[in-house]
Amino acid sequence: MRRRVAIGILGTTLDASGRDDRWKRWRPTVALCQQPGLFIDRLELIHDVHSQRLATQIIADIEEVSPATEVRSHIIGMKDPWDFSEVYTELRDFARAYVFDPEKEDYLVNITTGTHVAQICWFLLTEARFIPARLLQLSPRKREGSDDPSGSYSIIDLDLSRYDAIATRFAAERDEATSFLKSGIATRNPAFNQMIDQIEKVAIRSRAPVLLTGPTGAGKSQLARRIYELKKAQRQVSGAFIEVNCATLRGDQAMSTLFGHVKGAFTGAQNGRAGLMKSANKGVLFLDEIGELGLDEQAMCLRAIEEKRFLPVGADQDVMSDFQLLAGTNRDLSIGVKEGRFREDLFARLNLWTFQLPALRDRKEDIEPNLEFELRRFSEREGQNVTFNKEARGLYLKFAMAPEAMWRANFRDLSASVTRMATLAPLGRINEETVHEEIDRLRVLWRAGLAAGDGECILSEILGPERQSRIDMFDRTQLAAVLEVCRDSNSISAAGRRLFAVSRLQKTSGNDADRLRKYLLRFDLSFDDITQK
Repeated sequence: MRRRVAIGILGTTLDASGRDDRWKRWRPTVALCQQPGLFIDRLELIHDVHSQRLATQIIADIEEVSPATEVRSHIIGMKDPWDFSEVYTELRDFARAYVFDPEKEDYLVNITTGTHVAQICWFLLTEARFIPARLLQLSPRKREGSDDPSGSYSIIDLDLSRYDAIATRFAAERDEATSFLKSGIATRNPAFNQMIDQIEKVAIRSRAPVLLTGPTGAGKSQLARRIYELKKAQRQVSGAFIEVNCATLRGDQAMSTLFGHVKGAFTGAQNGRAGLMKSANKGVLFLDEIGELGLDEQAMCLRAIEEKRFLPVGADQDVMSDFQLLAGTNRDLSIGVKEGRFREDLFARLNLWTFQLPALRDRKEDIEPNLEFELRRFSEREGQNVTFNKEARGLYLKFAMAPEAMWRANFRDLSASVTRMATLAPLGRINEETVHEEIDRLRVLWRAGLAAGDGECILSEILGPERQSRIDMFDRTQLAAVLEVCRDSNSISAAGRRLFAVSRLQKTSGNDADRLRKYLLRFDLSFDDITQK
């Protein structure tokens, strides 16, 4: 027969009583051990350090009414019992550290005592099976005109549909976390919002590496920092957020920067260096543009991720660092694996949780809320409140969401644009003249990007330097123009119509989309390969 184990929080109000009336009043923790037909073999009693005296009294009273019940005291450092994040984290940490044995023990969680926040947290932890238990609720009852100190009990069926208030509270907390990841921006793109929902779940429930992909300027660095802040708020990490741009690391510098070195490891190494990977201990390491790392650095990164240890340059002993990894890239790492530029085993380790951040042109419905966000950021940064007048705001949004708006640098373009308008706004009010000037400026900047060989940039981004170098200049020039048109088109059919307009008029061309698809296949590309980068 399984032993019955109860888990509960000491009730600082309900369990307290004067010494003279302690057997007259209903005290739920003591009453728990007085229930007919519900013998408690062991009680895990949770309380803070300030309630030690009350806990000692309750334990003594339980020993008097139920001598065979073992009581174990657990002190937790809960500062604010009404703070959802703090209470949930403390109780979850208790659950993680506790050794459950459901085959030998039957667990009941007493939700009678503690704040309403604690009750909700008990529900969530039990429903999610962090605690393999049923919920128990006690209540006082009258008998012959007086209080019965034992009261009664009921075991609660864990059915969310019967606890709408709890489910609503849980949904509200979840919405708060996803809003946090979005920096409080009320984004409207369904695909982006769904992705953020998934990232929130992974960030809270998993310590596995997370890979953020997407074009430059899509917000990978900002999202990585918000993931770190969410993990820190959940007390999953206590260390620092360390960000590394791998594109700036070369040769010995890369090894030393990431893994550190010992004194005398190489010429000029007059002192030892801990390295950024060690600095990320107990925190989060964000390796941005991880696809730019060399193969040797990739091998050491893999070992550091899997074993939490690595060898600094020139050292003969490993160094430990327990960090959580986030990685970012604007490249397709699977292509890097095929071309031998990226380790397959490291890619497999990173590819457990991969999230593709869309380009700004693919979520233009989010330009308006991000516009307000950038204005708030400017006001906080410069200490000056700047707003649009109604006509100017409509004019800017109409241009920003039009097909001609390229947003080549994505949100960096938008941020720079808002900063320029806010800086030039007369008397803190962006008017139509300011917007017209900014629209002209953006058009010039985007045309200049094309004239300055932006086609070569897009080739390098999509193909990678090695594949690009194996294509003749003649083909590169033509392919770059095709890629630009594809990037600025909503579908392969629309791109085909623009590329083969003359042939179609002369009726010398067949299906435009099929013709473009076959052309791209010559370079092992698809329309999605181009538009998703």
